Amino acid sequence: MAAAAASSSTPAAVREMQRDLESQANALSKIQKGTLETPLPLASPPNSETLTLALSELELVNDEANVYKLIGPVLVKQDLAEAKANVKKRIEYISAELKRMDRALKDLEEKQNSKKESVS
Repeated sequence: MAAAAASSSTPAAVREMQRDLESQANALSKIQKGTLETPLPLASPPNSETLTLALSELELVNDEANVYKLIGPVLVKQDLAEAKANVKKRIEYISAELKRMDRALKDLEEKQNSKKESVS
């Protein structure tokens, strides 16, 4: 009878381990899915490079030169200092967004690696 009780507890322990392993695997797949669903940065590095080039060109312009901004189909005259400030702010914003996205991806990768280690 003792052997029957021991054999009945062993399958229960195995089932419990299977359930635990399945729950950990599901958690890992959710993290992996989250990594895939993470939105890409709004601005790509080429856009940042374009803005950097535009800023360097604005630095070369005389203070008396006319600067225009394209708004829809219309070119609107803009102050040189305002144009420089706008480009600088956009560069700062894009850089901050890229850093934020890098941190978010690293965090997801760390979570994924820790789950993989806990599953194995």
